[in-house]
Amino acid sequence: MRIKSPNAPHERLSQSKSMVIIDPGEINKQISRHRRNHSQHYVTENRISKDILVSQNKEGVLNKTKIAEKGKKLRKNWVPSYVVLSEQKLEFYKDAKDLTTSWKSGKLECIDLWGAIIEWSSEKSSRKNVFQITTLSGSEILLQSDVDITIKEWFHAIQNAIDSLETRRPQPLLGLSIRKSASSELLHPGPGIREKKSEQRKSLALKLNYSASDTSEKNRVKTRLKKFITRRPSLKTLQDKGIIKDQVFGCHLATLCQRENSTVPNFVLMCIEALETRGLDADGLYRVSGNLSTIQKLRFAVNQEEKLNLDDSQWEDIHVVTGALKMFFRELSEPLFPRSFFEQFVEAIRIQDSDLQVKTMRNLVKQLPSPNRDTMKTLFEHLRKIVINASTNLMSTQSLGIVFGPTLLRPESDTGSMAVCMVYQNQIVELLITKFEDIFC
Repeated sequence: MRIKSPNAPHERLSQSKSMVIIDPGEINKQISRHRRNHSQHYVTENRISKDILVSQNKEGVLNKTKIAEKGKKLRKNWVPSYVVLSEQKLEFYKDAKDLTTSWKSGKLECIDLWGAIIEWSSEKSSRKNVFQITTLSGSEILLQSDVDITIKEWFHAIQNAIDSLETRRPQPLLGLSIRKSASSELLHPGPGIREKKSEQRKSLALKLNYSASDTSEKNRVKTRLKKFITRRPSLKTLQDKGIIKDQVFGCHLATLCQRENSTVPNFVLMCIEALETRGLDADGLYRVSGNLSTIQKLRFAVNQEEKLNLDDSQWEDIHVVTGALKMFFRELSEPLFPRSFFEQFVEAIRIQDSDLQVKTMRNLVKQLPSPNRDTMKTLFEHLRKIVINASTNLMSTQSLGIVFGPTLLRPESDTGSMAVCMVYQNQIVELLITKFEDIFC
């Protein structure tokens, strides 16, 4: 091969151009017509192209989630992903071992960086170090790492790749016989190509505007909620306006009686009257459970309605009334037998002398607050009537002790044996039923 000027090896270029154009100024240089020159120049350019690709490659593990695809919002699902940055795209694998198998199975996931936008995004996730990539196709992907240096390196690497794609001219792909005119056409795209790119830009702008408006709408809702919470009325104000009514279930007995201006809650009196009118002979009274949903419905009605008629057909099942009454005593914030008196009642029931035992019980009952004492007297008088009708309702003193013992008496702390505690609870209830006249009268 003869070369005119050995000091200027690039004076003559081959007819074809490689996929990476080294220097735009070389386009106007004289083209070599010699085939050997052409082959040598093609190998040289390919080597340079590969060096550029290798220098731009970056790979490693990041946390990834896709929040939108073709403009459609997706639910966030963070997963660790092995990310590979090449010249024009990002590829995602399960791990480093998946690099070869994904190509064979065709399950490779990647995004095109041409025309993409990258930006830090702290509002899209509660995690730190999160940035978002928005592609021309409308996909939105969040990438994250807990290591500050790692995520910054990835951000700048992807940003540089996107910028290089923006400034790089389209690559000719027609082999070795591209003419100068073809190269010039690629460097200066015609109206059709410009219009297509313009449409893509407009589409991306619309999607970005939609995403921005969606974010601003969420921020506006958050702001309104914060203002509402700071200006929300107090519980007392809502109660004074009648929006929230005072509860019956779960209330403190003394508070309820003070509100109703009595020493026995109205609901307790209503239940006992209904039971003694139409239910003293019901089999398994207080032992058989009523329909729970109906009991809850009655509970809601008691809390919300000022006037309640237990003779209504929806409360015709007597076991619903007994279930509601047991629930009332069970949900009292302070048991009918105050916790501070629990140990004293246990000590009294352990007294072996019967007369002394009853006397001690009577003295303890007298020491109770009037709402507790009067409500207790009303309830045990009612339970005594049930025992009198035990031949029909099959409810003995022992049965009622088992039912009402844990409901009416609860210790201040659960440090003792539960079985022993339950025995004392049942015995106290049984004694107050059998010795009702000696203790309450």
